[in-house]
Amino acid sequence: MTDEQVVNQYNAMDDDEFRTMVHDFYVENYPDELRFSPHRMHWDEIGDWYLTLSKKGWLTPAWPAEYGGMGLDANKLLIFMDVGESYGVGRTPDMGITMVGPLLIQHGSQEQKDHYLPKILAGEYIWCQGYSEPGSGSDLASLQTSAVREGDHYIVNGHKTWTTLAMDANMIFMLVRTNKDGKKQEGITFLLVPLDTPGITVRPIINLGMHDEFAEVFFDDVKVPVTSVVGGENNGWTIAKALLGHERIFIGSPKFAILAMSRLKSMAKSVGLFDDPLFVERYTRLQLDIEDLFAAYKRFVEVLKRGGNIGAEVSMLKIWNTETQQRVTELMMEAASENGGIQDGIETGDGLVRPAGEVIASRPTTIYGGSNEVQRNILAKAVLRLPS
Repeated sequence: MTDEQVVNQYNAMDDDEFRTMVHDFYVENYPDELRFSPHRMHWDEIGDWYLTLSKKGWLTPAWPAEYGGMGLDANKLLIFMDVGESYGVGRTPDMGITMVGPLLIQHGSQEQKDHYLPKILAGEYIWCQGYSEPGSGSDLASLQTSAVREGDHYIVNGHKTWTTLAMDANMIFMLVRTNKDGKKQEGITFLLVPLDTPGITVRPIINLGMHDEFAEVFFDDVKVPVTSVVGGENNGWTIAKALLGHERIFIGSPKFAILAMSRLKSMAKSVGLFDDPLFVERYTRLQLDIEDLFAAYKRFVEVLKRGGNIGAEVSMLKIWNTETQQRVTELMMEAASENGGIQDGIETGDGLVRPAGEVIASRPTTIYGGSNEVQRNILAKAVLRLPS
């Protein structure tokens, strides 16, 4: 069967038939002990599942079939995501899947596509993102990690922070400063770097939930070949904006709010809260917010599937999704009453729900990927054309 026939096979299926097929695969193959994990899992916990999806050809549902993806249209992609979230399938180390892969497909050289994409599919390259720095987070263009050209290499020095699962990764995609003259956006370059390169140190950060999801990454005279550049020297800001579009699509995915909502529903059912009309009203309002988010997300995904470019309006998704997720978890915590802070969670019949953990996990969502305050500024300037 050709790549095109595979795509047509999935996209031509009846929605219910496709949903059942995906659900049955999860039931047969996803480990029960990993369902609804309360924390972001490391490679040693979920790496086997990554490879299972790769073997099935389901690791990259949004990639075009010619690059090893499923080529799902927007509707089928949302069904695929929804089934996984509903079944409690954990998130794999997916920076290569959702960010590096789509970026290289759009902006990478043929040599880069040929080298990196198969290794992402095979689980040989696991990626982390080197964007934020101690003094450069929301204002990403102010980054200071430097890359000085010496012949066919750059010498990189600097410090990245809040690098998700860097301790599990063996590759980092990063922004570095290659020119300090002119506008700060114009001197940035996008690099792909192996983490075992001499001079790189990774130091885990323990979060409020006592998990080491994040890390700091230090660069001390790190030698990186010029062939690691994507999009050309000093053109990294353009590449970064394209990648942030993909990231904000991912962060704006309704699956995070949907998952929180499903846990709220399970807990509410277990304690009889659906008999309380005030709770039902608040729950329904949140459900309607998620349905609206779902419709907007689907429109943006369709633009990407047609090969179009996502504009600044994608910031709306990030704001909408993360703030909805926070409202859901706040209602969950309130509804749990005196049991909300129990570390072991509340047994609902559909698995454990940990309201305090959900609240903690939702707090940074409005900060990472560009804070929501910055996203509102982007919308004001680039979409509404308001003065600075």
